[in-house]
Amino acid sequence: MSAHELLRVMMKLTISKVTGRARLGVITSRGHTGEKTLEVPGCLLYTRTASPPHLTHDTLQNIAGVPPVTHVTLSTLAEHQDVLEEYKEGIGKFSGLSDTLLYCSIHDPVTPNPPGYNTSKTVSVWGSGGRLELTPQKFVSLLSTLKVDWVQSLSDGEVLAEGGFRKRAQKSVDRSLAFLDECLKLMSEKEALQQIAVIGAIEGGDLQEERLRSARETAKRPVSGFLLDGFQEQSASFEAKLNLISAVTAELPEDKPRLVHGIGRPDQVLDCIERGVDLFDSTFPYEVTERGCALSFTHQHPPDPETSVLEKEKPCNGERNEEESDPEIDQSSITSYEICLKEKRYREDFRPLLAGCTCYCCRNHSRAYVYHLLTSRELLAGILLMIHNFQQYFSFFQSVRRALRDGTFQDLKQRIQRRAP
Repeated sequence: MSAHELLRVMMKLTISKVTGRARLGVITSRGHTGEKTLEVPGCLLYTRTASPPHLTHDTLQNIAGVPPVTHVTLSTLAEHQDVLEEYKEGIGKFSGLSDTLLYCSIHDPVTPNPPGYNTSKTVSVWGSGGRLELTPQKFVSLLSTLKVDWVQSLSDGEVLAEGGFRKRAQKSVDRSLAFLDECLKLMSEKEALQQIAVIGAIEGGDLQEERLRSARETAKRPVSGFLLDGFQEQSASFEAKLNLISAVTAELPEDKPRLVHGIGRPDQVLDCIERGVDLFDSTFPYEVTERGCALSFTHQHPPDPETSVLEKEKPCNGERNEEESDPEIDQSSITSYEICLKEKRYREDFRPLLAGCTCYCCRNHSRAYVYHLLTSRELLAGILLMIHNFQQYFSFFQSVRRALRDGTFQDLKQRIQRRAP
C-alpha cells in the first residue's frame, strides 16, 4: 500500500441518511489510541494548550457526551516543541488526553491572528511567546513531536474583507496548495507520519471562484477530509458565508467529512449542517463561559412539558429592571441562547442554571451561587460554567442527530430559531 493510500484509509466516513444536504453518519478513524468512532453531525472537544478550559482531566470525566476527538492548536503548542521532544510520548499523554483521538488545527479559532505575516514559504502562528514562522519542514517536524491523529494542512488562511483584492485570494489558494503538496511529500517519507489523517484546508477568502478552485484542487490530493477555513472571521455577512459554504460543499466528494471552525451558535450550526457541514469545534461554549454566561436554550423535540416554560423566559439581554442593569456588562456579544449570571437579578435566583439539565452544576448549585462566584471572582465560577456549557452543547448535537434520524430536523430548527436574535 502506498503512502498516499495510507493517508486515505486512516479515516472513513459512512453516511447512513441524507436529508436535503444534511448528512447523518459515523466517522471511523484509527489513531495512537486505537480505533474510535465519531457520530456526525458532531463537534470536537476544544482545548487551550491541550487542556480543556477551566477543567482538569478528572473533572472532564463528569461531563456527559464528551466527543472522542479532541481539538488542539498548533499556535499554542509549537513553542513547546523542545519540551515535548524530550518527553517523547506526544502531547496526548503529556496532557492526560491519552484515551482520545487528537485533531490539530493551525490556529486557535478564538484568537484572531494579525494579518500580513504569511509568505510563500512560511505561515506565521502566534503563541504566548510571540510569532513563530512555520515552513513545511518545521510543520512536519512538529507533527513528529506532537503525535496527533488528524491535522489541518498547512495553509495561508488570511481572510479578506468582502470585495478584497482578487490577487491576494488567488495567492492564498496557490500557497495553500503548494504547502499541502510539500507537506504530503515530507510526511510520506516518514512511516509514523503516514498514519496521520490530513484535513485539507479550503481557502480563497470571500471570492467564490477561488473557494471553488481551492475545493476542486484540494479534493484531487490524498486528504482524509476538508476544513472550510476562514469562516470564523467577521469579513462577510453570515448569509454570504452560507452561500460560500453551500457552493464549496457541492464541489467536495461525499465520502469525506467537512469541518468548519468558529461557527458555533446553535441556529448557525443548523444552517451549516443543512449545507453539508459535518463537524464543528466547541469554542462557542468556551466563549459563553468567558462572558460569565450559561447556555439556557432547550433542544428536545417534542419539548418536555416541564421545561417548556423556559421558552418564555427572557434572555439576559432582554427586558430587566433598570435599577438592576449593570453598566459594566457588555451586552453586545451575549447571544439569545445564554443567560448572563453576572446580572443582579440572579443574586437570589435559587433555580438551576437550566431546568432539566443533569450536569454537575445544575444538580448541585443554583444561579445565585454562580452569581456569587462570578462577582467574587472565584475560579470555581469558570469550572462550573464550563461543565454546564460543554454538556449542554454536546447534548445539542445529540438532539440534532436524533432529529435527522427521526425526520424532525426542521421542527428542531424552528424551535432553535425562535430564540435567534
